[in-house]
Formats: sequence, C-alpha cells, structure tokens
Amino acid sequence: MTAALDALLVEDVDARGVSHHLKDAGEWWQAREYFAQRSIYHLKEADPHAWVIPRLQGQAKASLVAVEFDEYGGGRGARLHSRLFADLLEGAGLDSGYLAYLDAVPAEALAPVAMMSLFGLHRSLRAALVGHFAAAEITTAPSARRIAAALERLGAAPECLLFFTEHIEADAVHEQVLRRDVVGDLLAREPELAADVVFGVQATELLEERLGRRLLTHWERGATSLLTPLPDAPGVAVL
Repeated sequence: MTAALDALLVEDVDARGVSHHLKDAGEWWQAREYFAQRSIYHLKEADPHAWVIPRLQGQAKASLVAVEFDEYGGGRGARLHSRLFADLLEGAGLDSGYLAYLDAVPAEALAPVAMMSLFGLHRSLRAALVGHFAAAEITTAPSARRIAAALERLGAAPECLLFFTEHIEADAVHEQVLRRDVVGDLLAREPELAADVVFGVQATELLEERLGRRLLTHWERGATSLLTPLPDAPGVAVL
C-alpha cells in the first residue's frame, strides 16, 4: 500500500498526460471537450465517496467526513465543488445540466464514474473506494495547477479558473489527511484490507490512463474525442 501511494507522488519528467498537453499546446476547443468529458463526475463531485462514510469507523470516518466537508463547500452552497464545476461549464459556454453530455462522452469517460459507484455500493469494496479517493486527491493538485496555467494562457473566464485553483490547495491538504488518517486508521483496524486499498489505487490509474489516451490520440489527429462534437470542434469523432 505504501509503495502504491508513494508512486503517485513521483512524476516521470517525460510524462505527457492531458494536463501537460493542455498547459503546453492545448487549444480552447480541447479544453471545452475536457470539461464535457469530466462533467459526468464533477457535477456530482464527492457524492460517490459519501457512500463509504457509514462503512468506516473511528478516525478514518471522522477524517473522511472532514475531507467531504471541504468537497461540499465547507457549508457554503456556492462553494460546493460540484457548483464550481457548473460555474466552469457556464463560463466556457457549455451546458451545466447534470448528465447533459451523457450521450456525447465515450465509455472511457463513463468507466471511472461507474467504478466509484461500484465501490461505493458494496461494503466489501469500501477499502477500494478509500484507495480510489486517496489516489484521486494525491494526483489532482499537480494536474489542476497545469490546467489552471493552460486556462490562463487561453484567456478563459475566471469561473473556469476557480474550479482548478480551488483544487490546487484543497487537494494538497486532502492528500495528507486521506493517507495518514483515513487509510492509516482503516488499515490499523483492518490490516487485511491493504490489498483492496491498492486495488482501488491501481484501478483508478488504469481507467484514468485509458481516458487520457483517448483524448490525446484523437487530439493528435485533429479530431474530437467526443462521440458528438461540440460546435467549435474540428472534424468529426474518430471512433
């Protein structure tokens, strides 16, 4: 488990993921596609993880609730992370309705969301959901920093930037809480769940890499990564 989480903190200097592409060479139509792909999850951000709360005990439960409190805006409706993403979509001229792009996104974008629901709905997979949550929080801050830089370069609306700048600081803190207080306490109580935590980490990496490959492969061809192109996307989808 320690090795799996430590690996997330080390980034290959030659890595060329979606956030790297957007920062260095991304175009506005690609940023908008990225927003549409992510809308399936981010418009309900934190909800799948809430399923695990009654399935934890002690410090693990208390600390995960503390992270969720931040995800839900610290008690302020306008600061809900899902609301911030809706504001981002509107700032980018996109539909902020929940599942508005369900028929436009490919299976690679649906799989990570389905995975969260699978883990959350089964008590036997609670440690896998904790592993997923930890992996997501550990890797978000660096990618959010790169995407924020991309949006600044592209002259995006402030609402688009806010979602990512909010995650740069928040997820850096959440990473430590999840690793030490949630994963640490969970495995102190139930050490036999370590393999499930690792499974959650690795499943997250696998599905995120698959989505990233689809986006980059299509963009390199000058084609939309969506099944139904947005109005400003060049060409048609390459299925």
